[in-house]
Amino acid sequence: MKVKNICCIGAGYVGGPTMAVIAQRCPEITVTVVDINEKRIAAWNDTDVNNIPIYEPGLAEIVEEARDRNLFFSTDVDGAIDKADMIFISVNTPTKTYGIGKGMAADLKYIELCARQIARVATNDKIVVEKSTLPVRTAQALKNILDNTGNGVNFQILSNPEFLAEGTAVTDLLAPDRVLIGGDIDTEKGKKAVQTLVDIYGHWVKPEHILTTNVWSSELSKLTANAFLAQRVSSINAMSELCEATGADVNEVSKAVGMDTRIGPKFLQASVGFGGSCFQKDILNLVYIAKSFGLNQVADYWEQVILLNDHQKRRFAANIVKTLFNTVSGKKIAMLGWAFKKDTNDTREAASIYVADYLLNEQAEIVVYDPKVTEEQIYADLDYLGTRSSEENRKLITVVNDPEVACSESHAVAVMTEWDEFLELNWEKIYESMLKPAFLFDGRRLLNKKDMEDLGFKLYTIGN
Repeated sequence: MKVKNICCIGAGYVGGPTMAVIAQRCPEITVTVVDINEKRIAAWNDTDVNNIPIYEPGLAEIVEEARDRNLFFSTDVDGAIDKADMIFISVNTPTKTYGIGKGMAADLKYIELCARQIARVATNDKIVVEKSTLPVRTAQALKNILDNTGNGVNFQILSNPEFLAEGTAVTDLLAPDRVLIGGDIDTEKGKKAVQTLVDIYGHWVKPEHILTTNVWSSELSKLTANAFLAQRVSSINAMSELCEATGADVNEVSKAVGMDTRIGPKFLQASVGFGGSCFQKDILNLVYIAKSFGLNQVADYWEQVILLNDHQKRRFAANIVKTLFNTVSGKKIAMLGWAFKKDTNDTREAASIYVADYLLNEQAEIVVYDPKVTEEQIYADLDYLGTRSSEENRKLITVVNDPEVACSESHAVAVMTEWDEFLELNWEKIYESMLKPAFLFDGRRLLNKKDMEDLGFKLYTIGN
């Protein structure tokens, strides 16, 4: 099948960058990204490409090259579905907050709505690609909807999970470790559908990096990959607490362990805890799936990764209170960084949110600086927790556009995101502007301990 038109439903962190790269590398294919969020689509179409809603290094340049050539952003969902030969579903699949599976299972209501809309609009055969992270056998549910509520159209369902890390998404798309495509490889039509997507990625990805599986293996592989990565973060964070108790240095332990080629160094940096949209959501989904099959020991094992991650955030916040003489009431604490990691404006499940919430409960006065996260988003993150009213959050937390302003006359600075620019700050000037004694809490392994102590800071780092 020759694909001339691609539609992607969902203009978020996955859909936008993925479709931009496909459009850039496949100029003969028209790619239309659709979303019902008019504000988001308007941002993608902003004449100043630096105002697009997703910050990823290199993304603006790709969008600028392809936009209005063969890359388009629109709110006309029906029109894009009708024209498309291939439809990517890249909508949010949050953890359920209600009913059966509350707090663990993935909420698939947006996936079902997409399927019903595709079935209603489509009048010719189409390939439908799962791009969102989904529980195992979601493809069967999609097929049941499409085959039984549509216009007699033949649909082929593929699973093509994303393995993007925010901050390096463009690099991950251009030079992926692997592209995984799952489909009905036992039928001729299914094989052809899989090959169609293989050919699209084949424009820039080497054949040996494109894996094809049955659809169930593809769906489960994404959950498994994120679970393994998150497990490493929680493992080293557990060791960081033991290092503090024994006098060991978690950096030295991490280096020694990471040099073992069977283990490797990636995801072995102690921190406040992992954040982002994937790890917690996907592990909870995995826990729910295991429990649904009666595999309680398996579920307990993976749930402990989440529990340790939550513990690490609380421990970091409690350490701030303890160090500041067991009270932060009325004290100004500067938080440098709000995004869950550097080089992204994504704040979903960021450790900073929960640390700030803990400190606000202790009546601290928090001032936040992040180079890419908006003031509106920071307040929205705190409001979403529902711990206090919006008015209280705005009274207790201040967002500024200068890191030195954030730190001035503060009792302590907490580094929450490892932005490179923090290494270039004039820390001697910052120390002089702070109230003495001055404390710096390094939750991201960013700053040199000796340098900070030479400046006069009492530096608290995770794991030593």
